[in-house]
Amino acid sequence: MIFSLMMVSAQDFTDKARLLEDASSLDPLITAAGDKKLVLLGEASHGTHEYYVWRDIISRRLIEEHGFNFIAVEGDFASLYKLNQYVKNTEGAGKSAREVLMSLNRWPTWMWANEEVVALAEWLRKHNDALPQKEKVDFYGMDVYDEWHSKEMVLEVLKNTDEASYYYAKQQYNCFEPHKGDSWQYAHAVKGGKEDCAAATARVVEFIRSNREALGALTDDAYFYLLQNAIVVHNAEEFYRESVASKGAASWNSRVFHMFETVGDLLALYGENAKGVVWAHNTHIGDASFTSMRNTGEKNIGQLKRESLGKENVFLIGFASYRGKVIAGSTWGAKMEEMTIPRALRSSVEYKLKKTGLDALYLIFDAEDRKEENLKVMGHRAIGVVYNPQFDRRQFVPTIVPLRYDALLFFKETTALKPLHR
Repeated sequence: MIFSLMMVSAQDFTDKARLLEDASSLDPLITAAGDKKLVLLGEASHGTHEYYVWRDIISRRLIEEHGFNFIAVEGDFASLYKLNQYVKNTEGAGKSAREVLMSLNRWPTWMWANEEVVALAEWLRKHNDALPQKEKVDFYGMDVYDEWHSKEMVLEVLKNTDEASYYYAKQQYNCFEPHKGDSWQYAHAVKGGKEDCAAATARVVEFIRSNREALGALTDDAYFYLLQNAIVVHNAEEFYRESVASKGAASWNSRVFHMFETVGDLLALYGENAKGVVWAHNTHIGDASFTSMRNTGEKNIGQLKRESLGKENVFLIGFASYRGKVIAGSTWGAKMEEMTIPRALRSSVEYKLKKTGLDALYLIFDAEDRKEENLKVMGHRAIGVVYNPQFDRRQFVPTIVPLRYDALLFFKETTALKPLHR
């Protein structure tokens, strides 16, 4: 199927809509999601207060009532590991979640350095303080960015653990030396004929995997931290190189596969009965095979986890709003701004949900919703960290909503995220 907005669903969601008022309103959703191995929580922007708050509410209930072991977010692994140390109160933990998050310095800082994440992290700390160390809930970044910080962490951990291993990894990473922390410069140099560092970064990952005995002084958590940072360096090398050298979906999928594999590594870390929550944009968690992403060969975590774990073990929850405010930048690296999101297109799922008359609601999709007569294509808004409201009509992704998600939360009007101010 080729996805476009030429078709508009006639499905009426009024009878399906469940009023969303407080945490108890979610009882049917928590029941439906609670027995899954993975619950993936989306967002239609990276700067909306309501999306963060309700993902927090859902996550707390899954942790408290159904024993979920970790939260993995669309954020940097090395820098957000400091928040993990705080919520578990391990060695090196900061004094507060606010202090840890205020130290984040890679744009867009507001994605995780915000009041909403402070509230979740402080709750996690309090929740974990009552648990034995092995039962504490983790908070991890799963993205491929911040690779130079990860490289520094690999060398720092090895230097403090095993001198021979440190010198081996340092020798491999010397491949990057001419580029002074600039992955784009590296990628363009490779495109221009310079030898790439893929084999060197792979050797570091394999060395760490093959020499666990030599690194025996490390706890399991510290070893996972070391290995995952090495994997970030390796996969980031591919991501930036593909971004410059390739057309089409190659670079997008490179980043997607990294996040997909990181979530798999976390499930493996916790063992056979592991259960995790994932926070990422709708474009990452809603099954890409039921969107226009399919037209260009782009995959995402939701699709890959349905395929690898089975649909019965994965629950995908999207988020949407009709209009409101959002935090974003006008260009990459620009100063963050509070922007106005205009009313949604008439051909969108957001417009149809507004017509229910409810200010906030959610849908749980079942076999009836997935009957052929209901499987029409609708637009579904997706706002990134870069946004221009003037061109909002370009932001709608053609989608078969009941197949893309297992559930969808909708807000008629949303407010902006609350960034931490330095």
